[in-house]
Amino acid sequence: MKTVASIVTSVLRFVYGFIVGDDWTVAAVVLLALVVTGVLAANRISSLWLVPLVAIVMTAVSLRRSRRAS
Repeated sequence: MKTVASIVTSVLRFVYGFIVGDDWTVAAVVLLALVVTGVLAANRISSLWLVPLVAIVMTAVSLRRSRRAS
């Protein structure tokens, strides 16, 4: 049982590190964009453009922050 718990813990840490990474704000904003896209789609409003736009903008924001920090 200890081995299973260790594997599960390792996988969860990997997933957290992969999704959130160094900048948790980017992950939070992209998650919010996915939720908004789902709500808009449920109301039959075309929203396929939202997530790619947010991803591009947040990448630029993250790069700008990273550049200032170094």
